[in-house]
Amino acid sequence: MIIKRAVDILLTVIEVLVFLRVIISWLPVSRENPLVRFLYLITEPILGPIRSLIQKSSFGANIMFDLSPIVVWLIIRVIRMMY
Repeated sequence: MIIKRAVDILLTVIEVLVFLRVIISWLPVSRENPLVRFLYLITEPILGPIRSLIQKSSFGANIMFDLSPIVVWLIIRVIRMMY
């Protein structure tokens, strides 16, 4: 029960951080800001590999938008449904 709760908290934190990164990407905020750098530092190891897989696929070859936050959100939903 404790492990399930810990995983749920971790997934919630990841969701919030990814959501904040998406919102910040729309705002005219400098990436040199320490909070923005921290947010990118924390979320890039999660989003980067997924972004790379999307770009390598035939679907992502000509896409203009970064769909990796949506894929992360979907993966988190699947993980939550599995346990």
